[in-house]
Parts: sequence; C-alpha cells; structure tokens
Amino acid sequence: VFPFAKFPGVDTILGPEMRSTGEVMGIAGSFAQAMQKSLLASGQSVLPPTPKDGRRAFLSVRDADKAAACVIARHLHNLGFTIIATEGTAKAFKQARIPATQVNKVTQGSPHIVDAIRGGTISLVVNTAAGAQEVRDSYSIRRSALLARVPYFTTAAAALAACDALAYTLNDSTVKVRSLQEWTAK
Repeated sequence: VFPFAKFPGVDTILGPEMRSTGEVMGIAGSFAQAMQKSLLASGQSVLPPTPKDGRRAFLSVRDADKAAACVIARHLHNLGFTIIATEGTAKAFKQARIPATQVNKVTQGSPHIVDAIRGGTISLVVNTAAGAQEVRDSYSIRRSALLARVPYFTTAAAALAACDALAYTLNDSTVKVRSLQEWTAK
C-alpha cells in the first residue's frame, strides 16, 4: 500500500522492488475472498460505485498482455461491464469477439480516456505498459485514476486477480473476519 495521493505528481506504476512489499494481506477460504479483503484493506474498493450510464472498464495493454487482456475483458463483460479500449487493444478484443468501444489515447487528442476518467464514466482501469515511452505516455491515465479513486491495475496478473475478487463481491459481498488465532487453530 503506497499513499500515492499524498504525493502530487508522483507516478503510481510499481517497479520490481515495490511489487515485493506491502502493508496489507487478506486471509480467506478462497483466493477471490483473500484478494477482496486485500483490496478493501488497502483502501481500494473492488466494486466501484456505478455511474449513471453503467459500469465501464477501460483496458489498454502492451502487446505481450493482449491474450490475458482478452480473458480479463471477457470476464468483466460477463460481470456486466461495458469495455472501453484503445485502438490496439480494441482490435484484439474484436478478433476475440469481445464487444468493446474504442477511445483515443491522450496523445491522439480529445475526447480521450483521461477525459472519460475525469468525467466519472470509467469504473475500473487496466493499463499495462512496457518501455520508457509507453510508461511516460500512460502516466496521465494512472494519475487521473488515482485522483478519481478509480481502481486501476498495472499488471495483467493483478487485473485477473481483481476480476476474481469482483466476481466474488458481486455474488457474495459478505466479508468474514477471523483473528489470526482462529486461522492458526484450524
């Protein structure tokens, strides 16, 4: 858990050394429940408020993550999300027969994804980047999501885990709390 909101202008993308640290954990009977607890403990709602036009997930991923992004998008679509994607990612979704609406990258001009995040129409962001230029180009997406309190994931693995937690939350939002003593007694 990193208090990114307290540091104006800092980038929220995690480097390798930051991915191996943390301040929260979730223990539960299933991975989905544990992920749900971890997200809640870190202050991130796994189920963001629904905008008046419905839940919309934005995905823009590097080429190496396109296959995983199709799994994520299909999962989110099945959970009732409308999928929004940049050109390359939308093309991968079209090939996989996943309905998606294309949106401009910030560098392509308005209306673009940052406009949508700031406008409150995006409920969840999955944005993976590789290479210095892509990381720089996607900074405004990460920062806008942070300031708008929109859950965002910068790795395909985290987004897949969040999908599991989201599905669990939609089916059973009960959070069961046990002490460490109760867990070790089992």
